[in-house]
Amino acid sequence: MFRRFENMVDPYVDYPPTDRPPTRLLPFLLDYAQPFRAVFIWAALLAVLVAGVEIGLIWAMGWVVDILGGDPAQVWADHGWTLIGLGAFILILRPLIQGLDVLVLNNAIMPNFGTLVRWRAHAQVLRQSVGWFENDFAGRIANRIMQTPPAAGEAVFQVFDAIAFSIAYLVGAMIVLGDADLRLMIPLALWLVLYAVLMRWTIARVGPASKAASDARSFVTGRVVDAYTNIHSVKMFAQDRQELDYAKEAIEQARQTFQTEMRLYTLMDVGLMLLNGLLIVGVVGWALALWMQGSASVGAVAAATALTLRLNAMTGWIMWALTTFFRQLGVVAEGMETIAQPITLVDAPGAKPLVLTRGEIALKDLSHHYGRDRGGLDHISLTIPPGQKIGLVGRSGAGKTTLVKLLLRFYDPESGRILLDGQDVTAVTQDSLRRQIGMVQQDSTLLHRSVRDNILYGRPGATEEQMIAAAKQAQAHEFILTLADPQGRTGYDAHVGERGVKLSGGQRQRVALARVILKDAPILLLDEATSALDSEVEAAIQDTLYGMMQGKTVIAIAHRLSTIAQMDRILVMDQGRIVEDGSHDALLAQGGLYAGFWARQSGGFLDPDTQDS
Repeated sequence: MFRRFENMVDPYVDYPPTDRPPTRLLPFLLDYAQPFRAVFIWAALLAVLVAGVEIGLIWAMGWVVDILGGDPAQVWADHGWTLIGLGAFILILRPLIQGLDVLVLNNAIMPNFGTLVRWRAHAQVLRQSVGWFENDFAGRIANRIMQTPPAAGEAVFQVFDAIAFSIAYLVGAMIVLGDADLRLMIPLALWLVLYAVLMRWTIARVGPASKAASDARSFVTGRVVDAYTNIHSVKMFAQDRQELDYAKEAIEQARQTFQTEMRLYTLMDVGLMLLNGLLIVGVVGWALALWMQGSASVGAVAAATALTLRLNAMTGWIMWALTTFFRQLGVVAEGMETIAQPITLVDAPGAKPLVLTRGEIALKDLSHHYGRDRGGLDHISLTIPPGQKIGLVGRSGAGKTTLVKLLLRFYDPESGRILLDGQDVTAVTQDSLRRQIGMVQQDSTLLHRSVRDNILYGRPGATEEQMIAAAKQAQAHEFILTLADPQGRTGYDAHVGERGVKLSGGQRQRVALARVILKDAPILLLDEATSALDSEVEAAIQDTLYGMMQGKTVIAIAHRLSTIAQMDRILVMDQGRIVEDGSHDALLAQGGLYAGFWARQSGGFLDPDTQDS
């Protein structure tokens, strides 16, 4: 039975992704709610039906009170079957109706709606560019992805569990009181007006207050996760106190925003108690006055009293449900600041997969400054023939890494073009472009998964034998066999920790190399690929790297100039331009920047401040 309702909606159903999701709250929620339209209709109808049943029971109890004034035997003779039917309804049909209501809410909607929002929100954020992620805290992004789905689910739950039910209940209460005596509707109507005023006052303030509190919580998460992510630096520089102070500032802001939110609830509760006193005195008192005048029966007084006491109990729940509804909408609105941001780096309309047959790279008057006046690249034109091995050197800020990021299309160039085998990288699909490029970075981070998962990331369909062969080629197989994690997993099944922290820098680099070897892409980018290795391992890896390069077009960024001296061609960059171009021997003979770098090397490294940017 549960499974039937749990499977009413598939939260992973295919949908057309959008580059510009709705930025207003209601269209945003309606867009995500499309697969639930039929279920929502059922939930609304059942909520109204449940409210109608509850009102009907109160009316029935008033009727029972009225018929009890006669002889018991005659009452049973006249109304026995009706009373039996009422009992059967209460015992059988009422639980069935309410059971269907909670099954739709608790089993069809709640688990699936939040899952759908989380799945699609995560998919949407993953489509953002690298530059987008570089402009925000990873912790804050993750927090918004995690807190938005339950908030959206809770808002939907309150719509059907409280709002639809309470509206139907209030309408039914007016009908029941009007049936007893139209004048009984007057105090209830007055109370409804005052209740609506209090509700509007509360809701107008709860939404913004809730969004501010949610923003503050995300800010706290961002700062805390930032400290945990960089825990090595925190401990290395003994800055626990500074991190505490840094977090305290955000935590205090979160406390103050939460205090503001809670003040609203206190004022709401006090106002509600005053209004409920007026409701009880107004409706019950009037009903008693009408009974004393002979205008209302005892059953009418009993029904009015039962309705009023039930409303008195419900009003706090209704108000809390409504404020919860708008508070959760505030959380969703805060999450939308991340989820609903447009995707700015997109595949061109009609983009086709990149097809590489040769591996030629051509840069045509390429410029990119990240929106600044300087830095990056400045009008670079360059052709790298298929299979050529290029070494790339230069001081910090020369533009080396910018060139690599543009080649991978992590950013779009501000002007100029990049062509691979004559195909503009902005005109092909991003996934196909990056599948054709293998890259080993200076600081290779790994996923918090098994060694096997990390190596197979390069080619998920590879066999076990191919994966192990790649690990052996990267000089990683032997140390991998010695690995074990706290859960008892060993070898290729051992997990490497967040960003691979359980491995040494050299071990991480060798696993990263194995991943790229397994990928076997026709274009290879190396950014200080051996910088984390000791001399003995590096010597072994150098042979591996040169083996990897065979038949590929290669761009290698290096500070250790000896690692690129044997390249076909060396490019020297300075202030966003290529200022020298030639072989190692030719550049030494020129006596320019490269010759100066080579002469000033210490221990085989480029001596000036030459870290790339």
